[in-house]
Amino acid sequence: MSDDSHEHQSFETRAIHAGNTADPLTGAVVPPIYQVSTYKQDGVGGLRGGYEYSRSANPTRTALEENLAALEGGRRGLAFASGLAAEDCLLRAMLSPGDHVVIPNDAYGGTFRLFAKVVSRWGVEWSVADTSDAAAVRAAITPKTKLIWVETPSNPLLGITDIAVVADIARTAGARLVVDNTFASPYLQQPLALGADVVLHSLTKYMGGHSDVVGGALVTADAALGEELAYHQNAMGAVAGPFDSWIVLRGIKTLAVRMDRHAENATKVAEMLTRHPKVTQVLYPGLPEHPGHDIAAKQMRNFGGMISFRVAGGEEAAVEVCNRAKLFTLGESLGGVESLIEHPGRMTHASVVGSALEVPADLVRLSVGIENADDLLADLAQALG
Repeated sequence: MSDDSHEHQSFETRAIHAGNTADPLTGAVVPPIYQVSTYKQDGVGGLRGGYEYSRSANPTRTALEENLAALEGGRRGLAFASGLAAEDCLLRAMLSPGDHVVIPNDAYGGTFRLFAKVVSRWGVEWSVADTSDAAAVRAAITPKTKLIWVETPSNPLLGITDIAVVADIARTAGARLVVDNTFASPYLQQPLALGADVVLHSLTKYMGGHSDVVGGALVTADAALGEELAYHQNAMGAVAGPFDSWIVLRGIKTLAVRMDRHAENATKVAEMLTRHPKVTQVLYPGLPEHPGHDIAAKQMRNFGGMISFRVAGGEEAAVEVCNRAKLFTLGESLGGVESLIEHPGRMTHASVVGSALEVPADLVRLSVGIENADDLLADLAQALG
C-alpha cells in the first residue's frame, strides 16, 4: 500500500525515502534483505506484521511496493519476478474468455508474443491499432473490449500516445487503460495522473538501472483493483524475491539523477545522428520534427534515453553498425547506466516478424547511458563509418 506520509514530497525525496523506513531493531537506514520463506507465528493465526509466507508477502518486497506506489501516485504497487510476469498476472486478473484487448502496433516483442501465442489460447481476442491516433483506437474497440494497452514512448519506434485522450476513450467504452511506462519511468511520466487505470514496468530497465536484476511491477490508484491484482499475484506466485527487490530499491534512489543524464546524453546523440549522411531517419521524441514531440512535451518531464534510427543501405548496413560499435555494448535490454545498441528485427523484436508489429529491417535501437557524451558520439561516428 502507498505510504501517504510522502504524498506531498518531491519525486527525488520520495524515491529515496518512500518504503525505506529505518530498521526498528537496529536503526539500519537501508531496509534489510529478509531472505526468508516463512515466519514464526505467535499462536495459530498470530502473524507479526501480517507476514506468514514470502510468496504472499515479504518485508523487503513490501518496501519496494510501497516505494513504487508512491512514485507513480498510486494506492497499490506490486512487484513481480519479471515484467512479463506482471503482464501475465494483469491479463489473467482482468480478462475472461471472449474479452477483447486493443494492443499497439508498436510494442515490445515479448508483449506481442504473450498476446499472440499465449493469451489467445485462453479465448481472449486482440486487435492492433496505432495508439497515437485517437480515431484508430476508437475504430479498434468492440463491445467486448475490456483493455486498451499502450506503450509511450513505444518500443522500438519511440511513438507517443496521448495518455489523457486514450484514457477518455477507454472510459467512454467501459474499458480500462494499461500504460507500459518502462521507457519513461515514473520520473518522466505519471500515467495514473493522466487517467490510466494500471501502470506497468519492467523493473529490469531504468528502475533497477544497472543491468543486474530482472523484475516487473504493476501500480494502480484503484484500491479494489489493487486487491484483485494482489490476490492473483499470490495465487499465481511469480513474485519478486527479496534480494531482487532490494537491488531495485537501491537503483530507484538514483533514478532522478540518472534519468536527467540519460536524457541529456540522448539529446546530444539524436542531434548528431540527424546530421549524419548515413542515417535516413532518427526516432526520438525530443526532436521538434518528431510527430509526437508536442504531446511528449506536454505529458513528460523530459524525453528519455531511448533512440532508434534507420541506416542507409538496409538491414545488413544496420547490422554492421551494431557490430562495429565498441563503447555501445551489443546486447538486448535497456535502461542501464551503460549504453547499449541492438538490431530490433533480429533481436528484441524477432517475435513480431511477419505481423502487424514488424519493425523496419534497417532499424537500430540505442539505450543511451550516462557515460561522457563526447565518447558516445565518437563511438557512433566510427560505427557508422
